Amino acid sequence: MATVTQHMEPRPAPRRWWALGALVASMLVLGFDMTILNVSLPTIAGDLGATTGQQQWMADAYIVVFAALMLPAGLLGDRFGRRRMLIGGLGVFLAASVVGALASDVTWVIVARALMGVGGAFVMPLAMSVIPSLFAREEQTKAIGAISAASALGLPLGPIVGGWLLDHFWWGAVFVLNVPMVAIGITACLFLLPESRDPAAPKVDALSTALTTLGLGALIYAIIEGPEKGWSSVVVIGGFLAAVVLIGALVLRERRVERPMLDLTLLAHRGFLTNTLAATLGMFILAGLLFLLPQYLQAVLGIDSFGTGVRIVPMMGGMLLAAKLAGPLVTKFGARAVVCTALVVLAFAAFLGARTTVDSGYGFTALWLSIAGVGVAFAMIPAMGGAMAALSKDQAGRGSGLLSTVRQTGSALGVALLGAVLSGAYTAKLGTAGLPGAAADAARDSVIGAHVVAAKLGDPALTASANSAFVHGMNLALAVIGIVALAAALLTAVLLPGPAEAGPAPAPEVVPLGTDA
Repeated sequence: MATVTQHMEPRPAPRRWWALGALVASMLVLGFDMTILNVSLPTIAGDLGATTGQQQWMADAYIVVFAALMLPAGLLGDRFGRRRMLIGGLGVFLAASVVGALASDVTWVIVARALMGVGGAFVMPLAMSVIPSLFAREEQTKAIGAISAASALGLPLGPIVGGWLLDHFWWGAVFVLNVPMVAIGITACLFLLPESRDPAAPKVDALSTALTTLGLGALIYAIIEGPEKGWSSVVVIGGFLAAVVLIGALVLRERRVERPMLDLTLLAHRGFLTNTLAATLGMFILAGLLFLLPQYLQAVLGIDSFGTGVRIVPMMGGMLLAAKLAGPLVTKFGARAVVCTALVVLAFAAFLGARTTVDSGYGFTALWLSIAGVGVAFAMIPAMGGAMAALSKDQAGRGSGLLSTVRQTGSALGVALLGAVLSGAYTAKLGTAGLPGAAADAARDSVIGAHVVAAKLGDPALTASANSAFVHGMNLALAVIGIVALAAALLTAVLLPGPAEAGPAPAPEVVPLGTDA
């Protein structure tokens, strides 16, 4: 098969739209995977006895690996063949999904999620990069829009589809769902995609990749383990120190190499830095909320899995509304005004949510959740567009990679930090007096564990205490979100360029992406 480079205008592939359909199916799976697990966590915790920290790792294992490998995966595709690496990534994702479906303990679920992160890191950038080899220039925008829309659509559909599967099958079904769709993607790539590569692409920096993975992993480990092992424990302090050393070494290396994988000098640009931080905050909050909410809805309110997925939709609805309105509002009022207002709205929603009680019911949750969705999206959309608009054309590729990596890091930190706040507050407030040692430990592990223990012992007081302790922890996490959002609004007002300097809003289809297409 003839090799083409990214510099040549391609001849349209005769079966390109069939190939695009397969890529769309693959991207839809990745979109699902960003949210489908969250609604499954309470069920997995109940069946496998997962602690809150282990649930955090199930979510973060994927994100940490994805964030660290996305840039080098794209470079590997450029050098050794995008079709080849895309098929390899899909294969890893499929194999990892099978491992997750067959897992019989928490460790294997976490391993499967990490492997899925490896596969996803190859699929996400390469699914976009093969478009120029399939489509003529005038068709490429439509094709990119279809792939972006598929990934975006998976975000709100994930909880609903996952909830339905959990109500009708076992929790492994959320992994099995990936298998046929990814298999179709692999088959289509084998027979429909031409090979393409860029011989001039820079080499993969293995050392920087390792420093990124280990440094971010050490930081997340220390945060997640802090509430259980104690913030002053040798293991936790060692994790933080290791993270500082590894990330510091990464910064020094990236500043010295001629062609850095992560061009940190771009952060010296005020507009890029401020917009990147605002977009990252949106991912931080979105990931944290998607970790907290399913446990609250299922454990405290007693809603089934499908009902939980449906009840998360108001937040997604708010985000979709913002996707339609962000561009015109930025054009009229400027990005700084829109982002600052959105952050204040987000803070209001978080502080409102922090008033939740055990008896509040879902109506109150839907109210503040819808407002939060609007705030998150109106902050993220102009910020992402502004970050890229702040750079010159020759900086765009490096800026996009850095923005993607930082946003994914924000997602991992959202699960870790807000989960740690929840875990610490829950453990401190839970009443376990009079319980046997093993039962007390299981109840302290998670609110799901407490419900299991209470059902076995016939102890309604423990159920009430667990619900109250969980709501207390969730409210503290929401208060943290509110404080951070207000601080970010102040910084944005001071540092973000004014209307005359603001770039155009990005296309709406990129808005809800938990990943970066």
